[in-house]
Amino acid sequence: MLTGLLALTTAALFAGAAIYVSVVEQPARLDLQPPAMLAQWQESYPRASIMQAGLAIISCALGLLAFLFSYDWRWLLGAALIILPWPYTMFLIMPTNKILKSKLPADANEDTHSLVRQWGLLHAVRTILGVGAVAAYLWALRG
Repeated sequence: MLTGLLALTTAALFAGAAIYVSVVEQPARLDLQPPAMLAQWQESYPRASIMQAGLAIISCALGLLAFLFSYDWRWLLGAALIILPWPYTMFLIMPTNKILKSKLPADANEDTHSLVRQWGLLHAVRTILGVGAVAAYLWALRG
């Protein structure tokens, strides 16, 4: 089923990007001094959010189509898991994002460092949801 494979592929791209941020970019960012750390986050976040939002929408739509073609509820599970980062981000991560976006890098301090660390922990949930979507889509493909 091509639709299902495409849903899986886009979910895997989402999950891979989220894993990269959680395992590579975030730890490297936290090793920087607060002004450089905040500047890097402010440059990285908007770019990553556009890419991940697009992948989530496409994967969710493809998962819904796969469900319509098969009536297998596991496609719905995958579609729900891949789109859940949107409301999660809007309601739980966005308050932290707004603070980090509003600060000037020159004004960053240890409190800023703590906020970026908190952001990373919040982002890890997005990673788990992406991996969960991949698992659900793989389960559905197995039949």
